[in-house]
Amino acid sequence: MDIFKRDVFGNNLFLKKTAIRMLGLLSHRRYRGFNELQIDGSEIIRDLPSNNVLFVANHQTYFADVVAMEHVFNAALSGRVDTIKDVGYLYHPKLNIYFVAAKETMRSGLLPKIMAYAGAISIQRTWREKGKDVKKQVKMTDISNISKALADGWVITFPQGTTTPFKPIRRGTAHIIKQNKPIVIPIVIDGFRRSFDKKGLMIKKRGILQTMVIKEPLEIDYENDSVNDIVEKIEFAIEQHASFLKVTPVEEYHEEEDSLNKEREFWKNY
Repeated sequence: MDIFKRDVFGNNLFLKKTAIRMLGLLSHRRYRGFNELQIDGSEIIRDLPSNNVLFVANHQTYFADVVAMEHVFNAALSGRVDTIKDVGYLYHPKLNIYFVAAKETMRSGLLPKIMAYAGAISIQRTWREKGKDVKKQVKMTDISNISKALADGWVITFPQGTTTPFKPIRRGTAHIIKQNKPIVIPIVIDGFRRSFDKKGLMIKKRGILQTMVIKEPLEIDYENDSVNDIVEKIEFAIEQHASFLKVTPVEEYHEEEDSLNKEREFWKNY
């Protein structure tokens, strides 16, 4: 029976579907109500294969970005183009959509734990932990888990590994691309930082236009492109290359930094 089926990480699919539906219903008005989500390019989603697809995106909040993508992907698969109108698409969500997230983030409260069950690939960050810079060895189990998820379905990753704009792309993303040869779909988001707190759980401002642009697959020569070549292609595709600094008002990205420590103190007890 379907009620006993599990995904590749052993999560019960019935419970997973329930979690996705619940999170989708709770969050829908954040993108179509309190604020609006303007979508461009979601028709690309419908033509993708069922597995080995890697979405790479810039990152503005811990959770609101990936939840919005879940809405957009499932809406597109149900025939909606560039809209998440009518949450009926949540009735049969795609259950093999996964997202890469820091293990410490996904353990930071009840809601993150529910989100983790809905599709997180929890990894140990090798460069930062508990707000401090660190240097750790990459865990091979983390790499194999991402490969396992790609073999099963779609994976969303934020290759900068931080919500701070214009940080370098982590080279590990390029290694994963060379190893697994997925279709790579770039996504550019904006407005989420102004709409939500850093966690992406609390609404900070209403009436904000959020945007999501889904681009055509990257052209990658898996055999001949170097890791540096792939990193540069991703930087340009998600508009995080240094050249974009000339046209982007970076100051707006840091408007919440003064209150960040207070938010961390609040959420660790949430």
